[in-house]
Amino acid sequence: MLQFNQLSYWEKSTFTEGIDFLLIGTGIVGSACALKLRELYPEAKIVMVERGYVSTGASTKNAGFACFGSVTELADDLLTMSENDVWATVDMRWRGLQRLIERFDPKAIDLRFPGSWDLLTTSETGQKAMLTDLIAHFNNETERITGHANCYSYDSGIASRCGFSGIDGGYFNRLEGELNTGKLFLETEKLLANAGIITLHGVEVLSVNSFENEVIAETSFGELKAAKAAVTVNGFARQLLRDNRILPARAQVVVTEKIAGFELPGTFHYQKGYYYFRSVGNRLLIGGGRNLDIEGETTTELITTAPITNALKELIETTILPGRSTNIDYEWSGIMGVGTEKKPIIELIQPNIGIAVRMGGMGVAIGSLAGEELAGML
Repeated sequence: MLQFNQLSYWEKSTFTEGIDFLLIGTGIVGSACALKLRELYPEAKIVMVERGYVSTGASTKNAGFACFGSVTELADDLLTMSENDVWATVDMRWRGLQRLIERFDPKAIDLRFPGSWDLLTTSETGQKAMLTDLIAHFNNETERITGHANCYSYDSGIASRCGFSGIDGGYFNRLEGELNTGKLFLETEKLLANAGIITLHGVEVLSVNSFENEVIAETSFGELKAAKAAVTVNGFARQLLRDNRILPARAQVVVTEKIAGFELPGTFHYQKGYYYFRSVGNRLLIGGGRNLDIEGETTTELITTAPITNALKELIETTILPGRSTNIDYEWSGIMGVGTEKKPIIELIQPNIGIAVRMGGMGVAIGSLAGEELAGML
């Protein structure tokens, strides 16, 4: 492949010279940032670069959950975060989902809101009294944020309706939903093209630094110069920026073969959100298990591992589809960005360089809003 300095006049003047805004990462956050920059600066030259032929991190590899907070996860967060921080994070997730709804035709991305269930096993019923005591408070806070009353309730019949084994019931969140991640990517590409935003795939950024009047990004094909830059690579940001506030977190996912007549009523969380599953195209999609090996899953290596995929398969066979034999047709991993706090980092780190990273596994919900907030800082 040619280096940037070997390109023609036409190529340089069109793609690599005179860049006003250079965005590193073409996922949900980067795309939202680029689109907002186009609104703010109609004449600006905006160029996005992505090291993969599609977005490499979590934006095209997530499970397609449009969620903002399950009961057991929120209860767990309150043990390690302040009350204000917990609900500020939920508020950002909710507002981010609203921006997603505003930007896209829900039908075009298969976005719907049938609700979600946060499951309790029969061995976890001892937690039910404590969690039930929190429901009224959680409902008050979510009503303040969303304007919708009675978000959470306990559904003792969900296991029998779905045929689950070993499940007592689940905390129902009537405001959560699901979407088609692939269709979201395609619709985003259309918006970027219509907005005249240039996207260069297969370009890996090795470093990015701010100087007096410009930003210089060293890439696998040579230098790119821009007036300003945004880093939105989320879980890969630690590699690029050497920022210890950001940790990569690998999430592994499997999808079964088609199962005649199979469909679940919504999305499901299990074990404080460390596992999650839904139906898609008469198949079962299930991901998670990072809690089985937190240290090993703190990596940017995009592979699946037998211990975790085997745990996902066991959960299918023992709990979700007990007594059924099914094969796995797809398996993959994606890289999230996490840290000691469950809130994104959106800030200027150098003159003319901003970052929006550490989505905490909630990029579908937070991503649109995070990208737009970063655009406003540049």
